[in-house]
Amino acid sequence: MKKKSEKSIDEIFREGSPIDKALKKAVQEALVRHKQAGNPIVVWRDGKIVWLKPEEIPVQT
Repeated sequence: MKKKSEKSIDEIFREGSPIDKALKKAVQEALVRHKQAGNPIVVWRDGKIVWLKPEEIPVQT
């Protein structure tokens, strides 16, 4: 049975912010893992694909 304080999946999708927050957290975790493993990433800059070296990867601390 669903607790009264829990939101339905429809409410979560309509609101959007919990999903956005989870995606931002997942991206940051992936960036940290790439940086720690010494793996480059690809970003889109000025209409071009750019490879970033691990030391160039921006991570939030």
